[in-house]
Amino acid sequence: MNELLSTMARHGYALTFALLFAEAIGLPFPAAIALVAAGAAVASHTLSGTGVIVAAMVALMIGDTAQFWLGRYTGWALLGFLCRLSMNPETCMLRSAESFYKRGKTTLVVAKFVPGINTMAAPLAGSMKMRFGQFFRLDMAGALLYTLTYLLVGYLSRDFLAATLNGFHAAGRAMEAVVIVALIAYAIYRASQFHRHAKYRIMPRVQVQELAARLAAGEADRVQIIDVRSHGYYDIGAERIKGSIRIEPNNLEEEIKNLPKDKDIYLYCT
Repeated sequence: MNELLSTMARHGYALTFALLFAEAIGLPFPAAIALVAAGAAVASHTLSGTGVIVAAMVALMIGDTAQFWLGRYTGWALLGFLCRLSMNPETCMLRSAESFYKRGKTTLVVAKFVPGINTMAAPLAGSMKMRFGQFFRLDMAGALLYTLTYLLVGYLSRDFLAATLNGFHAAGRAMEAVVIVALIAYAIYRASQFHRHAKYRIMPRVQVQELAARLAAGEADRVQIIDVRSHGYYDIGAERIKGSIRIEPNNLEEEIKNLPKDKDIYLYCT
């Protein structure tokens, strides 16, 4: 613990800024752990609480603001990149977008506590054309809540962290074994998730010629074509197949209630 506090004393503000900024732009860095360590350093009077909060807030707001504007101008390109390491990239984005549809824009206040959504929230807000002023206020509230929560955890658990780290040092080899087992378990979990989602990568398809033939045969009144391009793929004013309607897949539970029950439904996306 003394070594950790010594490191925090020398580089605490810079480390806090760097790790939180990295997390804000989508890199897998342990920002919450950095805040807990900073909280312990504040408790030991190694760092200033005000200084840590300022460093954390500036880092998070710069990163989130950059993500917001990138989301505004790049849309799916950025969202797809952030989800690329996910087992199911489409599900990654849909789950995040669904939070906005179900919980509204206040999702930004709690997004940083939810793995996956924390990275996607700012660019999604940008791609959904949220007003920047509204985004900034909600995101700042979320960033402050996130920062204070983990700082408080570190501040209150300083003695526990010290005892834990001392125990880890005394049982170094045991910890190495635990880490190795954890990595193996994680690899198995990822492999199982990949296998689980593999079936969703293959969907039954209908040839365009089949649908065109039905329409040419005068069956247009028995067919409903639906554009189900998800958020990020679909832009306002985008062209659709003639006669089709669009539904938002993130709001499927409500959208499906309005679909015709007496027609064959054909779905298409990008």
